Amino acid sequence: MNILGISAFYHDSAAAFLEDGTIIAAAQEERFTRKKQDSGFPSHAIQYVLDESGYSLQQVDVIVFYDKPFLKLERLLESYLSYAPRGIRSFIAAMPVWLKEKMFLKRMIRQSLTEMGFEGVKKIPLLFPEHHLSHAASAFYPSPFEEAAILTIDGVGEWATASISKGSGTNITLIKELNFPHSLGLLYSAFTYFLGFKVNSGEYKLMGLAPYGVHGSNRVAEFKQKIYQHLIHLYEDGSIWLNESYFSYTTGLRMVPDKKWEALFGIPRRQDERDLSPEQADLALAIQEVTEEVVIKMARHAQEITGSDYLCMAGGVALNCVANGQLRRENLFSDLYIQPAAGDAGGALGAALAAYYLSFDGKRRPKRESLKTQTSEQTRTSEQTSFSTIAMDEMHGAYLGPSFSTDAIRKALKPYAGVYTQYPRPDLFEVVAEHLHQGAVVGWFQGRMEFGPRALGARSIVADPRRTDMQRKLNLKIKYRESFRPFAPSVLWEDAQEYFGLEHPSPYMLLVYPVSEEHRYELPEGFHSFSLREKLGFERSDVPAITHIDFSARVQTVHLEFNPDYASLLQAFKDKTGLGMLINTSFNVRGEPIVCSPADAYECFMDTEMDVLVLDEYVLLKSEQPKWVKKRMFEKD
Repeated sequence: MNILGISAFYHDSAAAFLEDGTIIAAAQEERFTRKKQDSGFPSHAIQYVLDESGYSLQQVDVIVFYDKPFLKLERLLESYLSYAPRGIRSFIAAMPVWLKEKMFLKRMIRQSLTEMGFEGVKKIPLLFPEHHLSHAASAFYPSPFEEAAILTIDGVGEWATASISKGSGTNITLIKELNFPHSLGLLYSAFTYFLGFKVNSGEYKLMGLAPYGVHGSNRVAEFKQKIYQHLIHLYEDGSIWLNESYFSYTTGLRMVPDKKWEALFGIPRRQDERDLSPEQADLALAIQEVTEEVVIKMARHAQEITGSDYLCMAGGVALNCVANGQLRRENLFSDLYIQPAAGDAGGALGAALAAYYLSFDGKRRPKRESLKTQTSEQTRTSEQTSFSTIAMDEMHGAYLGPSFSTDAIRKALKPYAGVYTQYPRPDLFEVVAEHLHQGAVVGWFQGRMEFGPRALGARSIVADPRRTDMQRKLNLKIKYRESFRPFAPSVLWEDAQEYFGLEHPSPYMLLVYPVSEEHRYELPEGFHSFSLREKLGFERSDVPAITHIDFSARVQTVHLEFNPDYASLLQAFKDKTGLGMLINTSFNVRGEPIVCSPADAYECFMDTEMDVLVLDEYVLLKSEQPKWVKKRMFEKD
């Protein structure tokens, strides 16, 4: 059975394709249109997943959309009526779009597919699972677990803002929901807005800012007290009640009433791009700690009412890596699985999976408890005898997007007159590792593109984490973003225990762990009283470029079974330096999606101060390229 899943018309439009329950391909529309978080109909992504599958649309058995638009409209209308006459401006802005497009979504989907050149679209059934069911399905069905509790948390779907379900075999049973307007995701987005970041894209910046606050300080404690006293009430089961007098997202065009929040917290709302103050960092830490407390209570309640030893998670809040790491350390469950495309893009995949298993009685293949394979080092020196054991899922390492042959790459470079040298493997890894060892910043483009927000070694910018100036260089000269933003490490699984004390793999970069004590440096006296800029100047470990201000790191463990090329690069770097770790940041600049094609990669390489570009077996040095006129203006994201 062939199923096409679609998410669209809010943000992060995407498409996914299943063949008899096997995930064949999935991609976000933004990667093709180069429009960040593109919300339009995912025509390019649909064309790609069909091409990758080898099927035509006429061979698709069912098309599945990731939520129920009429339920969402019901929620909007009831909200506007409840608060009338407040919200009239928001109502006037929203209703024309609903009346013209979203109320007639079936017709719109079929019309859009017809405009793509497909015939016979009217004959293909259309299904609409609920938003949080799509999230739940995206997490449970690809997981290695036959049975698990499922926790989904986001801003809002139709009515639900969080849900607890039980997954067993091919079934998902909804147990409890938290409904709009009471939402942990919208609470976090409200603070994202107040601290000067863009809602629906800047939440990870808020998470990165939080560690610059002072843990245990009186000001953080005071901010948390005000949040709990005036903004929310947290119940023992993890559900929350929001004091709507402090929020305007139900009826207004902004998240919160600025003046009321300024009076409550005693600080002004930050305007875009202005320097961050210690007070704003402390407020970011306060809401991060509150978020972690809510997530842990929800997860504990999920364990209590399901009796499960395993937990699956999805929804936008599941991308909060700090909360995930804290949840892991709570040891409420034997194991934890988070969908790597946890946001709305992953809804396209979840919708297709929900249809396959719940509407068409699909059968799950027996799960492999674990996969024992040789480490990347063993593939290079056959006398090695060590093994790594990791639980395998059905996401194929999240490498579900387009790939390009060497011929296609060579043709793509012709219009630019790109100068390259071709190296066969394993010589390629040795050459690139030497460039990294010499301090080069490398654009690394290999194999199939990642699905989801994280670059995982297919479309990555990589560098040496030992260099003290690398974080600043990457932020200001490569990524063109705020200097406080941290960078994540990619580390060989066999080295993860030493540097981060990991007992479980983290292949999708969705968990934050502390850097091990033996690799840390002592901070100077009075460090916590320093300004944000002053704090940035101090080395905190022997891998300073990936060690955040609180000695934490968002870790990606690299496994030969998921990405042999990336594992081999890390091993080659380890052979030269003794360190099986690299900085890994997404191959893009601020305001743009991760690169998809070789042309995207070359233009990003030339527009920034990257030193080396690796496209499959081709190595391009910046110093050898023809003269270039920059194309990017690096607008705000």
